Amino acid sequence: MEKTWRWFGKNDKITLGMLRQIGVEGIVTALHAVPNGEIWTVEAIDDLKQYIEAHGLRWSVVESLPVSEAIKYGGADRDRLIENYKVSLANLGKCGVRTVCYNFMPVIDWIRTDLQHPWADGTSSLYFDRIRFAYFDLKILQRVGAEADYSSEELAKVAELDTRITEAEKDELVDAIIVKTQGFVNGNIKESDKNPVALFRNLLALYDGIDREALRANMSYFLAAIMPVCDEYGINMCVHPDDPPFQVLGLPRIVTDEADIAWFLHAVDNPHNGLTFCAGSLSAGEHNNTVSLAREFASRTHFVHLRSTEAMPGGNFIESSHLGGRGHLIELIRIFERERPDLPMRVDHGRMMLGDEDKGYNAGYSFHGRMFALAQVEGMMAVVQNEIENEK
Repeated sequence: MEKTWRWFGKNDKITLGMLRQIGVEGIVTALHAVPNGEIWTVEAIDDLKQYIEAHGLRWSVVESLPVSEAIKYGGADRDRLIENYKVSLANLGKCGVRTVCYNFMPVIDWIRTDLQHPWADGTSSLYFDRIRFAYFDLKILQRVGAEADYSSEELAKVAELDTRITEAEKDELVDAIIVKTQGFVNGNIKESDKNPVALFRNLLALYDGIDREALRANMSYFLAAIMPVCDEYGINMCVHPDDPPFQVLGLPRIVTDEADIAWFLHAVDNPHNGLTFCAGSLSAGEHNNTVSLAREFASRTHFVHLRSTEAMPGGNFIESSHLGGRGHLIELIRIFERERPDLPMRVDHGRMMLGDEDKGYNAGYSFHGRMFALAQVEGMMAVVQNEIENEK
């Protein structure tokens, strides 16, 4: 598989020169300055592509060309926004960039309650604490009807937490859940926004009355509309699984498990309609077996994210070592190296280590931590490639 790296553009503190030195081959990036729903021009795409190529790398994957909220909830602006999306896809195709990772998660992408959860060795990683998330939902967001989503035991733990949580901890929850993990991804909420909780409530309200079936219908509508452009330019669309892969905040989530993946692949049965196989997102759900999912969906996988999580009691999970956890990365590498050795792969998320926490990197996207993970994954890839050679 091609070794790629998520890079956040020319202002990223991790430079392309640094990435070239550590063995990265392809770049995963986007036109982050273009507001959601606006057209990506040929000129802007080509400028970034040439900049990447001038450093001896290639623009392998777009992550992401964001799907606007109105497309997801089926708003009045949906068709105009889809037309803009089609033009952007065509422009990417004209420039030779032909793999596009996107998601269809309403309002919120990936959710963690702690962005620097400490490990005994002095490193830190992303963490999801279900009770603290429930506290955010019930006490900070004050979502109507939220109590129904939690057990009596969980509600009691939230009440106990309410007796001791500090204002600083509350601010940290807001920052982790709806600011730092979202602003650089889809731009719905920015770090400069004065009242992110109120803005977040307004976004949730857009999905009043939108259930799983309605969201599925909107996803199918979107995919059917863009497939002719994908056919014309050879563009592979690969949806990212929901992270975490279960329902949250009363929102429908429709890419959570085997049945969901099978549904969207068959709903618009075109080889360009495919999956980003994110082992970390999928492994965060105890209902998912990443190895069996990889075997089943390898032929429709267009991009691979290699990271792993460790499920913990009470619905908590933590980003684990790339060598451990429920992701079973070496088994995934065995599957994809045999069936789809042409795929781009990136190590996804990494621990904060060796001073990463002071560098101002986007949450989950450290330099030393990801470099360490890339070395681990390279080692696993070398083992598997040796196995394949010995089988010949």
